[in-house]
Amino acid sequence: MWLSDLLDTVRASAGLGYKTEIQLVQQHLSEAFPPPCPNGDDAAIIPNGNGFDLLAGEGFIDAFVSSDPWFAGWCGVMVNISDIAAMGGRPVAIVNALWGGNDDATADVLRGMAAASRAYQVPIVGGHTNLRTAQPRLAVSILGRATTILDAFAATPGQMLIAAIDLRGAYQPPYNNWNAATTAPPERLRGDIALLPMIAENGLASAAKDISQAGLLGTCVMLLESSQLGADVDLHAIPKPESVEWQRWLTSFPSFGFLLAADTANVPALLALFHQRNIAAATIGTLNDNGLLQVRAGDASDLFWDIKSTPLTAMRKPHA
Repeated sequence: MWLSDLLDTVRASAGLGYKTEIQLVQQHLSEAFPPPCPNGDDAAIIPNGNGFDLLAGEGFIDAFVSSDPWFAGWCGVMVNISDIAAMGGRPVAIVNALWGGNDDATADVLRGMAAASRAYQVPIVGGHTNLRTAQPRLAVSILGRATTILDAFAATPGQMLIAAIDLRGAYQPPYNNWNAATTAPPERLRGDIALLPMIAENGLASAAKDISQAGLLGTCVMLLESSQLGADVDLHAIPKPESVEWQRWLTSFPSFGFLLAADTANVPALLALFHQRNIAAATIGTLNDNGLLQVRAGDASDLFWDIKSTPLTAMRKPHA
């Protein structure tokens, strides 16, 4: 029963629960999503000439910004860059909205953003500032560009599900944020994130999502929900630090973590790109058309999510 108990705990996690709130957006704004680029990807896709502009944004939980303002500022830049990379794009520029006071906490948010901007070499070009509020709050948006898209709606049955995660880090208390970024050499951070557009442009994968606050399995649900697919996932194939228990790892938010859907023939080359940069990457499952996310561990197997009967974000193919 340990696998069933583990999956029950992951399903009940707060990070996964936050994603259900996206259903309200789908309910009220679905008619505003122009085909063929519906909302639900990590960034909005806007065709532009021979390529695409990408737009993404992130807002941060008040308690996170208050408890670790410098890291919240860093994450404001980092997670937006990850969203652009998950689409096969390269970041161009960032804007932010900051609320706070004329105090050290607000200054730390700005210092963290500036440090990440320097590390990733992505400029912060504008935004909105209000220093007359009682509590610091932060929202950050990003512009990116791509020539070839990695689209969560483009996964197909029979493809392999790949997880790529930088394990060279540690938890940043008090939350389950796996930080493999703030102490890494900036050149390495930029080279690692550049892998994703390289993968897209070389046709090595068709779909991707960055592993978000929903954790690895929750992010997998969102990928499957977009493409209306199912997957069989091997728990023990998932890259994981040896010292971290599964319950914590499956609800963690890694600073560099991606799920990709790729044809079998492309898997060796895809994995080699990550391994050459010492990023843990492995085939963790196979995509199918049954709409079920099934997780196995040795001889045990259990259902984590029924995509067709239980919406998570409710973001799906328009014709489905």
